[in-house]
Amino acid sequence: MTVFVLNYRLPGDGWAAGYDAPLQDVQRAVRLVRSRAAEWALDVKRIGVMGFSAGGHLAAASLTRYDDAVYEPVDAVDQTSARPDLVCLGYALMSVGSGAGQFPGPDAEARQSLTERVKPGLAPTFLVHAADDRTVPVANSLNMFQALKAADVPCEMHIYQEGGHGFGFSLPGDRPASHWPDAFEAWARRSGFFNPA
Repeated sequence: MTVFVLNYRLPGDGWAAGYDAPLQDVQRAVRLVRSRAAEWALDVKRIGVMGFSAGGHLAAASLTRYDDAVYEPVDAVDQTSARPDLVCLGYALMSVGSGAGQFPGPDAEARQSLTERVKPGLAPTFLVHAADDRTVPVANSLNMFQALKAADVPCEMHIYQEGGHGFGFSLPGDRPASHWPDAFEAWARRSGFFNPA
């Protein structure tokens, strides 16, 4: 597995694109990786996106809004698809809405709800969340899972009784949520994302 870490811009930092600034960054990143796949010995059909919390929101935007034209093409790279082939959403916020203070009103909230943007043909998606998360309620993942299933998008979800918010790849001790990376790897292999060992 080859991993790239995206340092993306935040909407509140005054960028002209506002809410779409980080989406511009993830679209461009997927396109850059895909366009240079041969150089880096990567499979162009196995480009995934993973994110947690607010980064999970961005990963979900990459999943559901990969084909939105949110910036003017810069060069030939932007003719490459920004569609991820697999997505992992860790305790992801699915709607920034009026609660985020940037998009007041129910209409704006509906426009920014990523569950409302789910459609058939999206990338296989893995969701992980803790039921005791007080920062991003588990309903975010439950609603996205239901939307994905309704659209016949291949998906798997793991909800752990405890883990709180921000547990990342491990928790102190041997708590169940610490083992989600094993579940993700097994699912990704079943989905054909990893080459056989």
